[in-house]
Amino acid sequence: MDKMKAIIVDDEERARRSLETLLTTHCPEIEITAQCAGVAKAVLAIRQQQPDVVFLDIEMPEFNGFELLNFFDEVNFQIVFVTAYSEYAVQAFECSAVDYLLKPVQVEKLKTAVAKVNLHLNNGHMLQRLQVLQQNYQADEFNKIALPVSDGLLFVEVNNLLQLQAEGAYTQVFLADGSNLLVSRKLKFFEDLLLRRKNFFRIHRSHLINLNYIKKYNRLESFIEMDNGNSMPVSKERKKEFEESFSEIRIGR
Repeated sequence: MDKMKAIIVDDEERARRSLETLLTTHCPEIEITAQCAGVAKAVLAIRQQQPDVVFLDIEMPEFNGFELLNFFDEVNFQIVFVTAYSEYAVQAFECSAVDYLLKPVQVEKLKTAVAKVNLHLNNGHMLQRLQVLQQNYQADEFNKIALPVSDGLLFVEVNNLLQLQAEGAYTQVFLADGSNLLVSRKLKFFEDLLLRRKNFFRIHRSHLINLNYIKKYNRLESFIEMDNGNSMPVSKERKKEFEESFSEIRIGR
């Protein structure tokens, strides 16, 4: 089996050497062909060596990691971002289905990232995933989310998520246009991502809804009807908090 060619891009020499050591020791399927201290040198190295994957820092002088995209009309290599911890940054990566590693890099996380790279080598969507990531990362709140589907990824506006329903290890996603799809993510994954959004609320262990699409709420029977006609219960444990959240949304309009 041929090794995957990799380039490391980070302005800190210590960070580059540390990642090189981890990859050499724990990921024998990776061959490091270049290390670059900035985007300009990385662009030249990528064009010359045609790597399979680039491990890319975000915050660097002159050009940040995202600006690497401006030098390529097509991204035919995988990117794994290596970044310092930021809760919002992590949400942006998760929403965009782009792989990332948090500094200091942990061995098991690195192995998982490399395995994903190997799995996605021949898949498309890399440029679109990166564009969505950049939009989400730079905005006050992320606007798009990548949903894994059978033939790849579907990118949808967050505000078009109407309702999400747990289906074991999967989630049934209902969109505002009336369509729905089953995605290979647990409902908790979406709950964590949408935690900052006041208009999303988990009314039941099986249901997460967008409050903007509620058609009717029956307080006596603790049932909700959505604009798409779906009905679902509000659990006793969440009823009070739900009514408070719903009132805030309505008052704010």
